[in-house]
Amino acid sequence: MLTETKPITQQAPAPKSPLLEKVLPHVELIAAGICGLLILTGWLLDHYHSEALSTISYILAFIIGGFAKAKEGIEETIENKALNVEMLMVFAAIGSAIIGYWTEGAVLIFIFAVSGALETYTMNKSHKEISALMNLQPEKAWKVMADGSVELIPVASLSINDRILIKPGERVPADGRILSGETAIDEAAITGESLPVTKNIADEVFAGTVNMSGSVTVEITKNADETLFQKIIALVQSAQSEKSPAQAFIEKFEGTYVKVVLAIVVIMMFLPHFVLGWSWNETFYRAMILLVVASPCALVASIMPATLSAISNGARNGILFKGGVHLENLAAVQAIAFDKTGTLTKGNPSVTDIYVKEGYKKETVLLYAASIENHSNHPLAKAIVESAAATIQKPLLAIANVQNSSGWGVTANIDGVEWKIGKADFVGASEAKSFHASIYDQLSLEGKTVVFIATNDEIIACIGLKDIVRKETQAAIQLLKDYQIHTLMLTGDSEKTAHAIAKESIVHEYIAECLPEQKVDHIKALKNRYGIVAMVGDGINDAPALATAQVGIAMGGGTDVALETADIVLMKNDLPKIAEAIKLSKRMNRIVKQNVVFSISVIMLLIISNLLQAVDLPFGVIGHEGSTILVILNSLRLLRS
Repeated sequence: MLTETKPITQQAPAPKSPLLEKVLPHVELIAAGICGLLILTGWLLDHYHSEALSTISYILAFIIGGFAKAKEGIEETIENKALNVEMLMVFAAIGSAIIGYWTEGAVLIFIFAVSGALETYTMNKSHKEISALMNLQPEKAWKVMADGSVELIPVASLSINDRILIKPGERVPADGRILSGETAIDEAAITGESLPVTKNIADEVFAGTVNMSGSVTVEITKNADETLFQKIIALVQSAQSEKSPAQAFIEKFEGTYVKVVLAIVVIMMFLPHFVLGWSWNETFYRAMILLVVASPCALVASIMPATLSAISNGARNGILFKGGVHLENLAAVQAIAFDKTGTLTKGNPSVTDIYVKEGYKKETVLLYAASIENHSNHPLAKAIVESAAATIQKPLLAIANVQNSSGWGVTANIDGVEWKIGKADFVGASEAKSFHASIYDQLSLEGKTVVFIATNDEIIACIGLKDIVRKETQAAIQLLKDYQIHTLMLTGDSEKTAHAIAKESIVHEYIAECLPEQKVDHIKALKNRYGIVAMVGDGINDAPALATAQVGIAMGGGTDVALETADIVLMKNDLPKIAEAIKLSKRMNRIVKQNVVFSISVIMLLIISNLLQAVDLPFGVIGHEGSTILVILNSLRLLRS
C-alpha cells in the first residue's frame, strides 16, 4: 500500500503560483473529496430515477478518486512483474460495477482514495524535518574580499579558505572556523539543543545554525555540498528509504499473499454456486467482497508509516538513525558497552586538587607551574594552564628555557631555581609518594592522575587531575538500568582509575587496561552473554567495536566521523538521549505490533463474516479501508515527542 520513499534532492524547483503550492500537497485529498461528492450526486440521481446520469456520476467518481492509486498499482505491477494490493482494489471496484453495485464500488474507491491521501500525508509529514532543514541553509553569504570589503555572493560559489562575515540574526551559510569575533550560536538544527552555544576564535560553526548575537568572520573549511548539515540530510533520507526487517518481510509476503487471494477469489466465483447452491449473482458478489476484505492493505501499512514517523521524531530531537533496522533492533538491546573517555567522561582532564607545602602560596605555585606547562601540548599541561587562567587574575610568565622529557614531565630554570613538573619518578619517587601525608595514595584511589612540582629537588606541591564524569552520566545509566539493560565500561586506564570512574558512573561492571583491539573481543563476549548488544563510543577509535555490536551508537558532538561510523548518532553529547532512543524504539515496535494484530484480526473477521453471508459490500469496504486508516493514524502518534 505504501510506496517506497524517494530521496529529496536540492534542485531548485520550478516557479509555482502561491495557490498551486498550497494545493499540490493536498491534491489526493481534494480528489477524494470530489469523488465523495460525485458518489453523493450519483446516489441522489439514482434516487430520483435518473439512472444514466447516476451511472455517469459514478464513473467520474471511479476515475477521479481511483486515478492516483490505479496508476500507482499499474506502474508497480509492470515494474515488479507482480500484482499488488492496489490492483486488487481496482479489480474489486470494477467487479462491483459489473454486477450493478455502482455505489458500493464507488464507495470502495472513495475510502481507498482517502487512505491513499492519508498515506501521502504521512510521507510528507515524515519528510517535513528534512525539507525544513534544507530551507534553513541560506542561498547567499557575505564574502570578505582581499581589500577588506564585503560582497554578497551565492553560497555555492564559496570555496575552502574563503572568509565570510556572518551578522547577528543570520544563518551560517557553510561550515567554518571563527577567525575573529565572539557570538552565541543556536545549533538546534544540528544537535536538537535549544540553548545557544558560546563561540569564540578558533571554534567551529556549522551551516544551517543561527548567529544569535555578535558579528563574526569565519574561514570556510568545507565546500557547500560537503557540510555536516548536508550529511545529516543525506543520512536521514537514506534512513527513510532503508527498510526494516519487518517491513522487508511484509513486502515479500504481500506478493505471495496477493496471488493466493486472487486464486481463492477465482475459486469463489464458481464453487459456492455448485456446492452451496448460491445464485451466480450472489456467488460473484461474495467473491468481490472477498477480494476487498482479504486485501492486506492495513497489514502492508502497519510498519512503514510507524518507522518513518519514528525516524523523523528522532531527527527532530538530535537522534539520527541510519535505518529502520537499527531502530527496530534497539528495543531488543540487553547490554550496552560504553567507552570511557569522551563518552562517560568529558574527555579532557581537569584540575581537581592542589596541595602546597607549608610556606608557599598556592596562587604563586600555580602561576609558575602554568607558565612552564604552557610550553607543552600534553592534555595534563593544558588542564593546568586552564585552571590557572580561571583562578589567577595575572598573565603567565615568559619562560624561555623549558625542556620537555617526553612521557615524564618538564624542566625549567627560573631565576637560578630549577623547577620540575611531572610524574613521581621524575621528581623523586619516594619523596613524592610521602608528600603531604601520602596524598598520592589518596588521589590515586580516587582515580586521579597526580602531577608533582619540585624546586631544586624539593617537592613543594602536587596537583590532582581527573577526566571528569559528565554530570548527566549517572542519570543516563540509571535510565538504562530501569530498562533492565546491563551496562559495561571499557577503558584503557589503570585498575584504580577505572574502578573510581565506574563507581561514580554507576555502571554494572568495568574492564580496565583494555586496548582498542581488545574492545572487539569484549563486545563479542558480551554478545554471547546477552544476545543483542549496543556499543557507545566517540566514533573515532571505537569504530571496530561499534561495527561489532548489533547497534553502534556514536556520541556525535557534530562530527563527520560519528556520522560515518555508527548506526545511531547522538548529535549532542547527551547520554540520556540513549534512553530516549530506546524508548522511541520500544514505542515504535509496540505500535507496529498493535497495527499487525489489529489488521490481521479485521481481515480474518471480515473473511469469516463474508463466508457466513453476514457482511455486505459497503460494510466490507468500510471495515477493510477503515482499518487501514486507523493503522496509519496509530502510526502517526510516533511523530509526537
